[in-house]
Amino acid sequence: MIEKKERNSNIELYRIIVMLLIVMHHYVVNSGLLDEMFKTPLAPESVFLYLFGMWGKTGINCFVLITGYFMCKSSISLRKFVKLLLQIELYNILFGCIFLYTGHISLSVSSLIQIVNPIPSVNTGFTSCFLLFYLFIPFLNILLNNLSKSQHLLLVILCLGIYTILGTVPWISVTLNYITWFCILYVVASYIRVYGIWRSEDKMFWGGASLVLITISVLSVLMMLSWGISSGVRLDWSLVMFFVSDSNKLLAFLVSISTFMFIKNIHIRQSKWINTIASCTFGVLLIHANSDAMRQWLWKETCDNVGFFNSSMIYVHALCVPIIVFIACTIIDFCRQHFLERFYLDLVVKYIQSSKLYITYHNRLQKYE
Repeated sequence: MIEKKERNSNIELYRIIVMLLIVMHHYVVNSGLLDEMFKTPLAPESVFLYLFGMWGKTGINCFVLITGYFMCKSSISLRKFVKLLLQIELYNILFGCIFLYTGHISLSVSSLIQIVNPIPSVNTGFTSCFLLFYLFIPFLNILLNNLSKSQHLLLVILCLGIYTILGTVPWISVTLNYITWFCILYVVASYIRVYGIWRSEDKMFWGGASLVLITISVLSVLMMLSWGISSGVRLDWSLVMFFVSDSNKLLAFLVSISTFMFIKNIHIRQSKWINTIASCTFGVLLIHANSDAMRQWLWKETCDNVGFFNSSMIYVHALCVPIIVFIACTIIDFCRQHFLERFYLDLVVKYIQSSKLYITYHNRLQKYE
C-alpha cells in the first residue's frame, strides 16, 4: 500500500508560480526575441521583456529548494525515481515521434538516439541534471543526518562561498554544473528544514526581504543594461542579467531563499485544485521545453513571438501566451497521470523490484541508513 500525504497548498501554489515564471523566461529566451531586443535595447517593449523573462534561473532554485525541504525528511523510493524517469521518456518519445512526422526533426540514427535518451547532457540542462540529482538524495540524506548543526552550517557556508559568492565576482570564473548546484541547494534546504535560519517563522520579515530583493534584482538588470550601452560593449543576456543570469548568482539565490521562506510561513486552506495543478508542473516543464524542435514549433512558429515584437499587442501577447501554454501543458500532464501512468507505473516498478540487481543494491543501502 502506498500512503499519500496531503501536500501543503501554500508550497504547491508557490510551485505553480515558479513554473509559470520559468515559462515566461522561455517565452523570451527561446523564441528569437533576444535578437530583436538587443537591436533596440532601450525600447519600452525591450525593457519590459528583460524584466518579464528575468526570473527563469531563480525559478529553478525555488523548484529545487522545495524538493530539498521535503525530501531531506523523506526518502527517495524506487517508485518516485521510476515515475520521474518514465515521465521524461514518455514525453521525449511522444513529441519526438510527432516532430519526426511533421518534419521538424530529420530521421536519422542520431535523432532516434536523442529522442529515447533521457540524459542528453550533464551540464546545465535542467531535466537530465534533475534526474541524476535524484539519485544522490539517499546519499545526501545519510551525509546530512550524520553532521552536527555546526558542521552542516559550515558546509552550507563553504558551498555558497565557492559557488555563489565567488560565482558572482565578475573576474573569477566558476564553472557551474547543475547536479552539483542542486546538491548544494539540497544542503541549504535541509538546513532550513532541520535547524531553521534567522527569523525563520517571521513571514512579515521574509515578505519584506522578498520585496526588497526583487526590487534590487530589477534595478540590477536596468543598471547593467545602462552600463552596457554607455560602455559600448556588445549586449547579451548574460551581461544584462548578470546578477540573476544563472542559478548560482547572488541575487537569484537570495530571491529564491527569501520567497521560499515567505511562502512556507503563509498558511492557506488546503485546496484540491491547487494541489492537482501543482502536481502537473514538472510535466509543464517537460512538455513546453521538450526539445529544440518544440521550441521552434511553439515559440517561433505557433506563437510567433518575434512577429508580435513590433506590435502594440506585444504586452498582451507576452502576458497571455505563457498562461495559455501553462494551462495546455497542465491539461496534457493531467491526462497522462490519470489515463496512462496508473496503468504502466506499478507494472514497471514491480518488475524492477523483482530483479536481483535491485535487491542487492537495496539491501546494501539499508545497512548505512
